[in-house]
Amino acid sequence: MMANASTADGMATAHADPIPRRIGMADLWTALSRGYDDFLAAPTQLIFLGIIYPIIGLIAARFASGDGLPLLYPLVAGLSLMGPLAAVGIYELSRRREQGAEVSWVNALDVIHSPSLPAIIGLGLILCVIFVAWLFAAQMVYWATMGNWIPTSIGDFFGRILGTREGWNLILIGNAVGFLFAVLVLTITVVSFPMLIDRPVGVRVAIRTSIRAVLMNPGPMAVWGLIVAALLLVGCLPLFVGLAVVMPLLGHATWHLYRQVVGS
Repeated sequence: MMANASTADGMATAHADPIPRRIGMADLWTALSRGYDDFLAAPTQLIFLGIIYPIIGLIAARFASGDGLPLLYPLVAGLSLMGPLAAVGIYELSRRREQGAEVSWVNALDVIHSPSLPAIIGLGLILCVIFVAWLFAAQMVYWATMGNWIPTSIGDFFGRILGTREGWNLILIGNAVGFLFAVLVLTITVVSFPMLIDRPVGVRVAIRTSIRAVLMNPGPMAVWGLIVAALLLVGCLPLFVGLAVVMPLLGHATWHLYRQVVGS
């Protein structure tokens, strides 16, 4: 009876939490190499999926014009917090290719038939809450350092940000707070979304496993976070177009990192 009991997060499980493995730096490059192979296997479909993210970025940039200009950077930077959710379809493509199944961009939509869909949605909602919390925190930092000042133009905004002590305080404190949010998201999602695609587990098990993986591999996971941040920064240039390549590449690489850490 207990073996069939439904867990509190809406998934049925009778299995112990997966035990993460210790990995080294070489495993990161293996994940990236295999992710790159997946990317080359069907680049058209991957670019099709990856273009969603640049569109979101352009909408955010448009929304942040005028009085909302101070939130432009937090909006764009915060989009990376939603990256693990945006790559769910790409994890599915890597899973299918790993199994030797035919792969088409349409298969990315197979996620909607996954028994883990409620858990995926639940974890996605957690990321949405974190994203909103980041925007709120960024607004608080802005008010604490710049007061109620509202820029009249982009030139006025960057002139004061880069040319005053208050502006540099905003840059330093804002990025420090953003770093904490990025660490939080990395910790709870580095293997959790791929695990939900791969196994009939719930949100709690996926998050716990992800946290354990980070605690067991602090060095490699820190380097992985830096790699992700660097590639996303490159992908933002110019005008987020590079994300059409970076997002699929990172999505595939993350799937293979999950395999390195958790196994089959």
